[in-house]
Order: sequence, then C-alpha cells, then structure tokens
Amino acid sequence: MSALGKIEILGGGPGGLYTAILIRRLLPHVKVRVTEQNPEGATFGFGVVFSDRALDFLKADDPDTHDLILPHMERWQDMTLNLPDGRVTLDGVGFTAIGRLELIEILKDRVRDLGVEIRFDTVVESLDAFDADLVIGADGLNSLTRRSLEAQFRPTIEYFDNHFAWFGASIPFDTLTQTFIRTEKGPLSAHHYRFAPDRSTFIVECEDATFKAFGFDRMDEGQSAKLCSDLFSETLGGTQLITNKSMWRQFPRLWCESWIAGRNVLLGDAVHTAHFSIGSGTRLAMEDAIALVHALKDFGDVDEALAHYQATRPPIARKIVDAANTSASWYENFGEKMRLAPMDFAHDYLMRSGRMTEERLQKIAPKFAADYARYSAVAG
Repeated sequence: MSALGKIEILGGGPGGLYTAILIRRLLPHVKVRVTEQNPEGATFGFGVVFSDRALDFLKADDPDTHDLILPHMERWQDMTLNLPDGRVTLDGVGFTAIGRLELIEILKDRVRDLGVEIRFDTVVESLDAFDADLVIGADGLNSLTRRSLEAQFRPTIEYFDNHFAWFGASIPFDTLTQTFIRTEKGPLSAHHYRFAPDRSTFIVECEDATFKAFGFDRMDEGQSAKLCSDLFSETLGGTQLITNKSMWRQFPRLWCESWIAGRNVLLGDAVHTAHFSIGSGTRLAMEDAIALVHALKDFGDVDEALAHYQATRPPIARKIVDAANTSASWYENFGEKMRLAPMDFAHDYLMRSGRMTEERLQKIAPKFAADYARYSAVAG
C-alpha cells in the first residue's frame, strides 16, 4: 500500500486551483501546494462560458464552491445567429459565463482560505524540482509535465485549418451570439457573449484563405483588433475591441493516450483540448479534477487510484472532446454554409457536433423545432 503525504500541482488555472480545493476537502491529511508561472492577477483571455446545466456537476459535488461562483455568473436562455440574410433565435440553448480572471480569483481565495499554499510568478524548469508523492499537471496546452514525460503520456496534436483571435468588447450582448459576415476577402465569424454586465468575449474566426487575404499574419495585436472592429462595426456598435494576448492562432486537437506516468498525472488542457465552440474546456478540467481526487480518496493505494482514473475518466471526456472536434470541423467551411437560407443554416448549425437528434432538438428548442418544421413544409 502506498499512501499520500504530499501533492504538488503545477498550474494555477481553474483546473489546478479546483484540484487543490478538492484535495483539501477530501484528503485533509495531505499536504498540497500549487505553483503557477504567471504573476498573481494575470490571465489570458476574457470570459469563459458554460452550458446552462454545466455547473450542475459542481453543485452536486461541491455546493460551497458552486455557491461562491453562481452570483458572479451572467446567464441567458436563448442563443442568436446573426447572418447576412437574417437573424435566427435558438430557444432553450442557454449558457452561463464568468470572467476568467474573476473565476480564478474566487477559486484562489477559496484555496487560501483552506490553507493551501500558492506560489505565483514561479517558473519550474524540471519536475525534479518537486519532492512529492504525486505531481498533478494542470499546466495547460504547453504543459511541462506532459513534455517532460512525453514517451509515457503519448500525446498526439494536430491543428484545425481555421484561424481565430480572442478579443474582448466593452459592451454586453443579450445572448451568446454568432455573427457571420461576408466581405470581399472572404467570410468571417464572431463568437460573442457577455461575461459581466458591461463586458463581453469576442472571438473572431475565419478560414485560412480569408486569414491570408486580409494579411492578419502580418499584423500586430492592435492592427488586427482595429481591422476586426471595423469589420464587425455594426455588431460592436462602433466600439473598439480590447486585446489581451489576442494573437491569431489555430486551435489544437490534443489527446494523450495515457493520462498517468508513474506518479505524474494530467488533467484539463494539459491532456486534452475541446474547441471553444461548445464551451466545455473549463468544465472538462474541473470534472477531471473531481474524478482524480475522488479516486485518490476512494483507493488507499495511490497507484490503484491512478489506474482507476486512467480507466474511467478518459472514455467520458473523449465523448465531449470528439463532439467539440466535430463542431470545430463544421466551422472550417462555414463560408459555404452561409449560402443556405437562415433557417436551414440554423438547423445545420445545431446539428454540427453530431450529438443532436431531431427528437432531442424538439425537447431542447421546441419553438425553433416547430418553426423549422413549418418552414420546411412550405419550402418543400
């Protein structure tokens, strides 16, 4: 039998911080420390979004943390598609959102209230720096943990063809909205939603040909933000987009065949990625943490607990990751789909992840389903 005495967590994002909270709650005898390379108060991005039921897992497992987060969430029950030829409302496709920094601050304060040490602005060069019974890599896409033990974790990583840049906006939007526009140099899309009463996330996405035609690859942050502000001027009400490490990127498809390597284990974006179009990245990381820490609690032996995590968690996460990848693939030719009539486009959009059926659509979005049935009957 191998018991736990000390755990090191690498990464101070939502996944790493929530793991520390769970360890303190469920394994109070274990010493735990969080190490984060960025300074305290620094974060990438703007808001994070959850589906409207996505926090139910947190309410069931950790109502105290859930109740701390909930008052800070923005929430809405519908989604909007803005198209050049019309607007479509998708009823029942509800979401909640919160500022990424605000979420981290809430979790950080709870971690400290529970007596856990957090080291910010600390770069770890090697896992040899840790003297622990278990190292948890919650250190994101560029994970040192994964890179240090790549042969054991066996990652594969590829990139989608589309390019995207993550901006912020100083105005709120009523719902999570997708705005699609045509330009002489190609189509662009914006995913935008409020995460505070006066602030929104605004992600601009385009196909590779459009990206090159505009020359985004030759622009700095400020230049591309200005151009995108002009392109989406109507949507933004003439306001200017805000930058925060808003470089153009291509979304990675990362998956590790093994989530454990000896006494090292991965969770969140360090082990898998889920495209932002289904809003599940942060949820997946927190659910990984729940699965891992519960296994550590339920099994007296660390290696047995890690084996259980490896056997049970990846198959569940894989379903969501595959749906996210299918959804992302839909965007790789959204310009062609914009030729569809708005109602046909909206229906195609809802079916994009492969998880939606006509029966499920009628339950989730009954008004749209009824409107689409009438539309289809008339359209022939």
